[in-house]
Amino acid sequence: MATGRQNNRRSNREREPRDEFEQVILDLARVTRVMAGGKRMRFRACVAIGDRKGRVGIGLAKGADVSLAITKGTNDAKKHLIKVKMTETGTIPHKVLIRSNSSKLLIMPAPPGTGIIAGSVLRQVFDLAGIKDIVGKIMGTSNKVNNARTAIKALEQLREPREAKKKVTADVATGEPSADKKEKKKDKE
Repeated sequence: MATGRQNNRRSNREREPRDEFEQVILDLARVTRVMAGGKRMRFRACVAIGDRKGRVGIGLAKGADVSLAITKGTNDAKKHLIKVKMTETGTIPHKVLIRSNSSKLLIMPAPPGTGIIAGSVLRQVFDLAGIKDIVGKIMGTSNKVNNARTAIKALEQLREPREAKKKVTADVATGEPSADKKEKKKDKE
């Protein structure tokens, strides 16, 4: 009889929807605040979440214990998700040099097969975003929280990749090239 209940419980767990985002703890610190009666200790968690399909977010939160701080950080990251603009090959469309607070980052596109060449939190943020080929360099501080926030700002600054050259399209009724091609022919003449 007990085995029947256990099987039923397992099947209930399997039916529960799993979270669509993966999470990584970028930084976990014990912080103290001095009060009248002594020091009050809390925990600060910096959490990055992403779906490896172009969405990534960073959350920072404090809690009385580690698990509470991580949960709050994850919820904060879900509120601050961004959509990363990538090319078809899985890299970024252009180079970005950004400075924010004491953090200075350079991110550049890389040819297919290169992988993620970046250190510290950059590698984790790019991986969660789903970027396959990228080169990143941290030139400022080693503060993980500032570098993670600056990486998100850099990814926000990306513009849409240029579309592939438009194919020559003919008007079905007349058989002539589209208006786009007509203008180019006039400019040449």
